[in-house]
Formats: sequence, structure tokens, C-alpha cells
Amino acid sequence: MLYRELLTSELHNQRADFQRFAETQASDLIDYLHVLHELQQTPSAEINEKLSKRENSGALPSEELDKYRTFSVSFAESWANHEEARAWAREILENRTTFAADASQILPGRDISLPVAAIQIGWFENPHNDLQIYEKNAEFIILSPEKLLENQGAPMSPETRVGEMRFHAEVERVGKFLTEKKGWHKRGERMPLAFFDGTLLISFSLPQTALQQSFLQAMVNLVRLSRETRVPLVGYVDRSFARDVLSMLDAFDDKTTSEKQTLYDATILHSAAPEIAQTLKFWGDRTCFCYSNRKGLNAFIEPKTGKSLVGFVYLQTTSDSAPARLDIPAWIYEEHLLTEVLDTIRAECVIGLGYPYALEAADATAVITARDREIFLKALQEFASHEKLNFSVSRKATSKGRRR
Repeated sequence: MLYRELLTSELHNQRADFQRFAETQASDLIDYLHVLHELQQTPSAEINEKLSKRENSGALPSEELDKYRTFSVSFAESWANHEEARAWAREILENRTTFAADASQILPGRDISLPVAAIQIGWFENPHNDLQIYEKNAEFIILSPEKLLENQGAPMSPETRVGEMRFHAEVERVGKFLTEKKGWHKRGERMPLAFFDGTLLISFSLPQTALQQSFLQAMVNLVRLSRETRVPLVGYVDRSFARDVLSMLDAFDDKTTSEKQTLYDATILHSAAPEIAQTLKFWGDRTCFCYSNRKGLNAFIEPKTGKSLVGFVYLQTTSDSAPARLDIPAWIYEEHLLTEVLDTIRAECVIGLGYPYALEAADATAVITARDREIFLKALQEFASHEKLNFSVSRKATSKGRRR
């Protein structure tokens, strides 16, 4: 149990650290907002010429910066109440298929005498049509000792192996949806949209291990599949700690490297300063589309154009919290589907009260609770006993299950 008096005492002891951080953050924030104000008054071609020479400028603004003459793009719709908002969302989503997948896992613990684990992939596919049934389903996969230990390019812990298989299973499920929806335009269907729960721009420091490269390549392949099938895909990050916009501002302001570590992109985009308006102020507002230019993501660079296969926007999905980050394949922007994609995401967030309903439903389908883990362990122990396998669950684990 947590002792409240100890918590209160420790917070009091750390008060000076919190105060210093807040003061430093406020000063850094004002500096960045002034640089952002200067950047959005500069033509994108001039910015890109300067930033493309930098190894890690974080991002390169698209021509939307010139079109709107600001880093932010206002949302045109407004409603008197949530009923009107839901009516708009229904119109946007009607006969449009949205999809999301998520996954959870049971790790092999020391309380189990065999290295065995499991992953569960859940997905939610909604055609938003009264005559068609939505699909809310899951796949449960047991990772036997053999599966956990075989075909390893380099030795890795069972926990890492589970994470690898979970990630690839989730990517594979999203890819299956993209393939199934190929040709939607020729069939006269409304544009579908697939959500990936997390960033598309998986980033690792160099040099990269074989495991990291497999993660990176799987995501590059998924983005390319989206482009080949012409089925839009978005990586949704509800609370992003990315610093690509900050790196862009550092490069624009001729800083060698970002030394201000107190802020993130979402922080400055949802903040204001004296005489400088808040970039993303109202629900539905977004930033202009930016191409990724982060160090270590060369695998995403298109050889023919030199541009990244993926860009991003920040979207205000609530009235009072920091914006969500959306990683979006560049082909969507280049083929003028960005507005429709963003309206679809906004509509999903209206239905989901600030978070895409498709992702919420997929998460609920995939989640494995503490109670589920107990059921798993009991079933596994019964199976091992029936098959006369040398398997047991420690008494400590059994005790925890009774007390918690």
C-alpha cells in the first residue's frame, strides 16, 4: 500500500527541484515561441534550403506553410453542443470503414518454471453502415519455450522476444486490413482509414542492432504497403514526447543541437506567450504537414525525392490538453487526401470523446488483465499436469493472486 504521509513528505522535500524546473521551462518556452513566430513568417522553400543541410533538423515544413501563412491550420466547423458534433461525425463516418489494432502480452516471469508467454492481438473494424456488422475480434497466441528461444539472430531475453513478436503481429494485422481494402476507390467506396496505436517513425540510436532493424524495416514496409494499396494509415500518439518541431526550431535558429530538454513539441504548440498567440488553441486545429527529417531514420527516405516517406501533424483533439501527434505517410498529403483523413480522425475523436473510438475499442479487445493472467497460469498448470510436464507456479505468485 502507499502511505500518504510519506508521499506528502517526499513531495515537500523535492519542492525546490520542481520549482527550478518550472522556472526553466517557462523561460525556454518563451524562447521557442518567438522562434516559431519568426519561422512561420518565412517561405517554406527558404526554410527547407537551410534545414535540409542539417543532419538532424527534426522536420521540414511542407508548402502548407505558404498556403496558410502560419504553422497552424484552423478547423472550420463549430457546434453549439455535442449533439451537433456527433451529427457531423456521423456524416463523416457514414459508410466509411475505420480500423484499429492493438496488442497485449503475458510475459514469462520467474514465478513460472517454464519459459512460456502469450500475446493477444485485438482489432476493431467498423464499416459505419447499419446493414453491415462491425468486427471486434482477437487472436490469442501462446509462445511456447521453443517459440521463445528459436530463430534468434542474437541472444535475447524471453521478455524482449515477446515484445518483438507482439510488435510484428500487430503490424501484420494492420497490413492485412490495408491489403483487403485495396481498390476501394474503384469499388465506389468511401476512403477507409487504418489506425496504428503509436508512432510510425520508430527511432533508434546508431549503430542499430538486428532486432531494432527488424522493427524499423517492418514499419517501413507497412508505410510502403499503405502507399501501394492507396489505403490511408495513421500512427496515433495521444501523449507525444517527440521533439521534432523543437529540433526544427533549433536548426532554424542556428543552434548546433537542442540544449533545452524541458519541453516537447506538444508543450509549445499548446502554449502562449506575451504578444504571441497559442498555435493550437481550439478543438480541431492542427499544424501544417511537416516531413520528418530526424536523425537515424534514413530507412524512411525515398531515394527518388530525398524526402521522408512519413510526415506528421499535431491535432487538437481536446479543448484543454496538449495536442495528439499523428504520423502520416507522405503520399496522403501529396495526393490531397490529408483533409479527408484528418476529418475522419476528428470524427472518431468526437465519438470517442477526445480519443479515436476505433483505437479505444481495439484496446479494450486486446487488453489482458491481472485476473486474465491468473486464469492463464491456472490453465497452463492444469495442462502441464495432464500432459505430465514438469511445470509449476511458485507459491509466491499464488499468494499474490489471493491478496491482490
